[in-house]
Amino acid sequence: MVTKTNVGKVGETHPHSSLRSKQRSLVKEPIMTISTHSLINTQVRKIDGLSIRYAESDARDVSAILLSPWPESLFTFEQMWSRLAEHAHLVAIDLPGFGHSERRNDLLTSSAMGEFVAHVVEEFGLRRPHAVGPDIGTSALLFTAAKHPGLLRSIVVGNGTAAVPIQIGSVLKDVVEAPSLEAFRNVDPRKGVESVLAFVERYKLPDHVREDFLSSYEGDRFVESLRFVRSYPAELPVLDKLLPAIETPVQIITGDHDPGVLPVNGEYLRKRLPHNKSDIIDAGHFAWADAADEYATLIIDWWNGGYERV
Repeated sequence: MVTKTNVGKVGETHPHSSLRSKQRSLVKEPIMTISTHSLINTQVRKIDGLSIRYAESDARDVSAILLSPWPESLFTFEQMWSRLAEHAHLVAIDLPGFGHSERRNDLLTSSAMGEFVAHVVEEFGLRRPHAVGPDIGTSALLFTAAKHPGLLRSIVVGNGTAAVPIQIGSVLKDVVEAPSLEAFRNVDPRKGVESVLAFVERYKLPDHVREDFLSSYEGDRFVESLRFVRSYPAELPVLDKLLPAIETPVQIITGDHDPGVLPVNGEYLRKRLPHNKSDIIDAGHFAWADAADEYATLIIDWWNGGYERV
């Protein structure tokens, strides 16, 4: 089932490289907290030996995990936080190597991150939570659903690379196909993040949110985060074979003019996932920012029974 709606943003690079060397590169990094009047209050918790930044809302009968997109952080959910929190106990996570969570390079692939999400569910003692993961969260959550049937009540994905052969815009393609990361090590990380955030079409990022995004990728964090997208050529063909067997209900939300992760990725998932609902939104890549009200409404409708009807 496909529905046409609206949203907008993104276009450049993305973080996904497959560095699965047995030498587990453990990188200790400071966890930063920015003082704001935001409804989101961050905390830090050790998961799999890593310092992971997260935020929680009040308890509800049903829980939901929110995975922040790249190159952003869990503050990306600030616009819709209060609305979503009326319907679920929210646990927003900065995945390892993204936002302000500690990095370990062997986790910077879709499949490894999918396993990490399963550990998050266990660590927080969540019982069949919903999960929301736009952008890089798309492939990670699909791996979680494929490898851990029944763990997640439902998932919401979109504007994330999934198609085989890979369907991405030229800038992101340059990152994925580059011989190595060396060509990107001279990029000023704050300028690198700003160049991607330039694809936010309508929403004016509050200063504290923009600063949180920028500070998330300082030092080598921006360039190292690219490992995630660079793993797509090896990871997505594996995921492709798993898609038809995923029983978890999936809501797909696709920005119809995303220049980085081409909209065909949403259609690709719609045709292959056995239990899904697909909504096409008037937006670019950053649909969750540029059409936050509409995005939140789609999620809430899905949580309030939509997932049971697919």
